[in-house]
Amino acid sequence: MVLNGSRSQKGITGLETAIVLIAFVVVASVFAFTILSAGVFSSEANKQTIHAGLKETRTGLRQAGSAFAFSGYVGSTRAVHKIVFVVQNSLAGEPVDLTPPYTWDEAGTDPDIVVGNTAATIVSYADENQRLSDVPWSTNFIGTNNGDTLLEDGEKAEITVWLMDRATGIDTGSDDSIAYMDGNSANGGGANGIIAGNSLVVKSTRFVLEMTPQVGAPLTIQRGIPPGLRAVMNLN
Repeated sequence: MVLNGSRSQKGITGLETAIVLIAFVVVASVFAFTILSAGVFSSEANKQTIHAGLKETRTGLRQAGSAFAFSGYVGSTRAVHKIVFVVQNSLAGEPVDLTPPYTWDEAGTDPDIVVGNTAATIVSYADENQRLSDVPWSTNFIGTNNGDTLLEDGEKAEITVWLMDRATGIDTGSDDSIAYMDGNSANGGGANGIIAGNSLVVKSTRFVLEMTPQVGAPLTIQRGIPPGLRAVMNLN
């Protein structure tokens, strides 16, 4: 009887041990699956965060070629009234919205505001004397393009940044060919550029242009105006 009881107790103990081991394996498996799932989710979240960060820090714009400055006369003082450069889409990135807030027609006073256009891209100008946070600019797509205002891979656009108004009926070599911006769209011309009381952009002025698209880092252009002003100046 004692022998049979001992064998029965050993059998029960073995069964209990097996049950405990099985339960432990099941719990460990569930725990491992949970950890792996969390790890995969975390990796995917990190990947999305990294891609979003790269998209924000990588500019979709790249300058193509030289930048040019154009001058005229405010009264009898020669000064720069616009800066022109060409941009293209960098690294086959996302299309950049270059819907312009202004245009020009070489009649009356340029630039001319485009009624109803909302610019997604902002251009700012700064030099040692001033910072203009939202200056007028216009776009002219050159070469092969599909006719819209999105700058896509393989396309180029000429950007004109207007710092002052241009009186198109007067030759740029004559007095009063350019003027301070007054913000009055009725008589043509722009707003948010150089107004009376601001500093003129004259010889040897160093400046920074920033073109900031809706998504991505800004395109920064740093240049200096030559020590001798001419009607057209290559800034490269």
